[in-house]
Amino acid sequence: MTARSHANTVPRGALLLAGGLVGFTLLATIGFRAAGLDPAASPVAERVANRAQPLAQRTLVFADLPDGGVRIADADGAVTILPAGGQSGFIRGVMRGLARDRRMRGLGADAPFALTAWDDGSLSLADSATGRIVELNGFGPDNRAAFAALLEMPR
Repeated sequence: MTARSHANTVPRGALLLAGGLVGFTLLATIGFRAAGLDPAASPVAERVANRAQPLAQRTLVFADLPDGGVRIADADGAVTILPAGGQSGFIRGVMRGLARDRRMRGLGADAPFALTAWDDGSLSLADSATGRIVELNGFGPDNRAAFAALLEMPR
């Protein structure tokens, strides 16, 4: 049998640096909180501060179809069917997340969503049932375009 060594294999200097980084992070966090600084910018607060105005808005109700597509109806009764695959996959993913949030709160699926294009170039989807707002610009240009196309769907 061979003897096993249980010597510390991490250099002491690396451990001290890691501990210093953790300590600095904690002190910086405490300092920012004590100063009353916001931890991150909020797109909604930015729009309010900049007095952004909606360029286009549409009230939509989404429903999954058995074949994997998405049925989208607007307040005027116009209906669009997005077939399974393609950009409907991203739309389904976002809508499933919002539907899960509603189910966790015990809310139904009938309340509409407000899709809004703002004059500052942003695009948002607001859930009228929960008050949750999804900023769609953060998902990349192709995924943003999938929702932007819904503003132009036939009425």
